[in-house]
This record gives sequence, structure tokens and C-alpha cells, in this order.
Amino acid sequence: MTAPRLQPNKLSTHIAKGSPIILDGALATYLETLGTDISGALWSADILLKNASLIQKTHLDYYRAGANVAITASYQASVPGLAKHLGLNEHDAKAIVGKSVELARQAQDEMGEDIRQDLLVAGSVGPYGAFLADGSEYRGDYDVPREEMKDFHRGRIQALVDAGVDALACETMPSKAEVQALLELITDEFPDTEAWFSFTLRDTEHISDGTSLKEIAALFDDVQQVVALGFNCVPDDLALAALRTLKPLIKRGTLVVYPNSGEQWNAQAREWEGKRTEGSTLAEKTLQWWSAGAGMIGGCCRTTPEDIVVMKKALEKVR
Repeated sequence: MTAPRLQPNKLSTHIAKGSPIILDGALATYLETLGTDISGALWSADILLKNASLIQKTHLDYYRAGANVAITASYQASVPGLAKHLGLNEHDAKAIVGKSVELARQAQDEMGEDIRQDLLVAGSVGPYGAFLADGSEYRGDYDVPREEMKDFHRGRIQALVDAGVDALACETMPSKAEVQALLELITDEFPDTEAWFSFTLRDTEHISDGTSLKEIAALFDDVQQVVALGFNCVPDDLALAALRTLKPLIKRGTLVVYPNSGEQWNAQAREWEGKRTEGSTLAEKTLQWWSAGAGMIGGCCRTTPEDIVVMKKALEKVR
């Protein structure tokens, strides 16, 4: 049983301290290295049912590597997605989402009471494009009515909030219209829950659907509960350039960045290609992201606990 929390653990409180916040790394691709099959439509969310202990182990490995924040295995676990692929009703689907939070909390408990109170759990809210499973989370070219989009996201967010996440990670967002729907949803229906938003990119000045970073940043000017903006699941050099574009556009909070490993996904061959960013090169880039304004730094696809160790050690120089 997960031990009770002693006090609320607000992400904004940690940001206000001014020290780097270290996120975890890849969930799905790390699970793959542990011997799981993530080739199904639900990716790591499928493992919540088939082998949940490996998800807990993944969170624990990242905490032990130095991560302050674990991101739940709910990226692909939308209520409509769980209904479509597993035939679950709404109640059971929400229970699966809640389980993703419980597993991260159990990993916290293994870190010990003193350390546990400084660790956070962010509830992953993946984009509608991931549900479509056609790569559109990197294009943002889907046209969904705003109320329908809110309906899609509502059940998962409700389950994450009910399970006690410290913040929502609205991540891999490619579309202005989806961002607007999510903003309306969380401010109207979940006003006490903090969040960060991270985007996929077309280039250094535009998210994937072509909306400029200036236009995106303006959407958040008056949204107090969104405490960080940034990028994930993009090449690391592109992330750095985009951080430098975004930094002067935000009025408060911090920037967040968790790029891919440096390798590139070949969709036709269905394999990763190229050279990983690791070791001293990763340490150097981590310091560059910090210097560009990123107060929250971690890794996305193909990154590992070993990469988080490198980031932590690099950032110790600026604590």
C-alpha cells in the first residue's frame, strides 16, 4: 500500500527554488530494453495490465538515477483508447489510469521517507494524434471539434487528478486547437491542478501544425496553473534553438525540455538510426538547455537512466 503524503507537493514550489528539476527519461523504449513488447497500439499503457511491476521498476530506476519527477505510463491511456483497444468501460479505464499513478507512488516509497517528499509524479496527457496512431502527433493536422477534443481528454485527466498527481504533463502537443481545448478544460474543470505543456516542432519557431511559438506562448499569458512551457520528443539541437526562441516570449514560470536521444526514427524501416547523444556531449547539451532557460530537463524516446545520471551530474554544477 502506498504511504500517505505528508503535504501537497506543488511543482511551482520546486520551480520557485531556482534549482534544476530533473525529469525522467523514456518509458516505453526503456521498458523495451527490459524485455517487454510495446508494439501494440497502446505502447507502454498496455504494460499497465500485462506487467505492471516493470513500470514500477522503470520509475524506481529513474528516481535512483536522480530524477525528481516521474511521468506516468498514461500517455496512450486515454479512456477512448482503452475502450477501443481493450473493450474497457469508463470505470475500468479510469482505474487503469489511476494505477499508473499508484505505480509511480510505490516507486517513491522505495526511495525512503526523507527522499520521497521531494519527489513528484506528473500525469502524462498525450495528444489526440497518439490515439490516431498515424504519426499525426508530429504533424497536428487533425481537425476535431473543441468539445469533442475536451471529451477525449476529460476522463484521463479526471482519473489522474483523482489519483493525486502533483501536476499534469500535457506533452507532445502538435496543434494549437488541441492546446486551446486542453487549456479550457483544465482551467474550467481542474483549476487546482498545475500543469506543463510541451510541444513537438516543425522548426525552431513553429510547433508541428505551423503555429508560431509567439502565438502559442500568448495563449498562456494569464493561465497561472500552467507553470512551464517547452518541448519534448524532438531532436536535441532543435530543442535548444526553440528554447532560445521561446524564452523571451513567456511571462512567468520556467521552460521544460526533454528531447529524444539524438537518434532518428525511420518509420519505413521501423528502426532507430544515427548516433546517440551521450556522455560528455550530453552533459554539455544539458548545460546549454539550462543556460537557455530550461528549469526542467529530462529525456524522451531512447533515453535511459544512465542518461539521467549524466544530466544530474552536469546540473550539480549550477545548483
